[in-house]
Amino acid sequence: MLRDAVKRFATEVIGPKVREMDENEQMDPLIINGLYEQGLMGIETSAEYGGAESSFTSAIIAIEELAKVDPSVSVLCDVHNTLVNTVLRKYGSKEQQDKWLPQLAQSKLGSFCLSEPASGSDAFALQTRAKKDGDNWIINGSKMWITNSYEAEIFLIFANIDTTKGYKGITCFLATKDMGIQIAKKEQKLGIRASSTCTLNFDDLKIPAENVIGGEGRGYKIAIEILNEGRIGIAAQMLGLAQGAFEKAVPYTYQRQQFGQPIGTFQGMAFQIAQAAIEIESARLMTYNAARRKEEGKTFTKEAAMAKYWSSVVAQRVSGQAIEWAGGVGFTRETGIEKYWRDSKIGAIYEGTSNIQLQTISKFIQKEHS
Repeated sequence: MLRDAVKRFATEVIGPKVREMDENEQMDPLIINGLYEQGLMGIETSAEYGGAESSFTSAIIAIEELAKVDPSVSVLCDVHNTLVNTVLRKYGSKEQQDKWLPQLAQSKLGSFCLSEPASGSDAFALQTRAKKDGDNWIINGSKMWITNSYEAEIFLIFANIDTTKGYKGITCFLATKDMGIQIAKKEQKLGIRASSTCTLNFDDLKIPAENVIGGEGRGYKIAIEILNEGRIGIAAQMLGLAQGAFEKAVPYTYQRQQFGQPIGTFQGMAFQIAQAAIEIESARLMTYNAARRKEEGKTFTKEAAMAKYWSSVVAQRVSGQAIEWAGGVGFTRETGIEKYWRDSKIGAIYEGTSNIQLQTISKFIQKEHS
């Protein structure tokens, strides 16, 4: 039922706007409003806070279905749900949840601010600092590559309150745009162009002490645990992307005729299509398995890394092949097939590069067999 509803919304509402948003590099506000109206911005949030009170797997399915039509919209929904909402649900106090979760579920977009110019894969080498000033914290520094930041109104900012403690000084703060967050630069990207990615500056940004999430010095633990969940979300995005490219290109191969037969029936292409279908299904099983383990309270860090890595590989491979299956038509922007390939590249980069995923997986294997 959820899958059908999201698919219908994506096809009928998002679909007609995909090319325009991509070329304008701007998310249509009506799309964001539509996500709220569909109940997709508080999927796991309880009903008392205006959420859908559904499961993590439901969020994964929604992210997958959105990505089949537009991965830009998918990642907006993904970051808001699997990162921002989850931090508040898992680590926020009752007072914080009462205040912020209804806003996030009903109208205000969230952004997760961890990466910095000097801390990408080494995320906890961050340089943003926070200093106590009475009942407030004063934050100075900058963040880079921040998803949703152009449209967001609520920001989770990670800053170090005591550099002598290293990563144990990292703390999570909640700020709103009207507190003085500066959007310094909006990036122009290869793919997911409608999804905003900005540099943020904080110059004596004053945040009330009551907006510390999870306690002082707990930011490292929060980020590590949340990013493990977030990687399943990115796996779902890449899975949906691969399926979307497949579904756009394959029908064309049975319509286009050369040498007296549909090009999709030639063995060389038929085998490529079959192989792509197998890879998509394997990515789907890995992604759903990681989500299942997370819901059952089992360890899932390795499985999340595997799903994220493999789905990113499959997305890039299938979307690239889809262009070739459609030939010259696939290379044009008119069909929208080439956009899937451009969008696929980010899967190997954000929320942990492919090398970071392989490193995580290898550490688990070493531990299991040594």
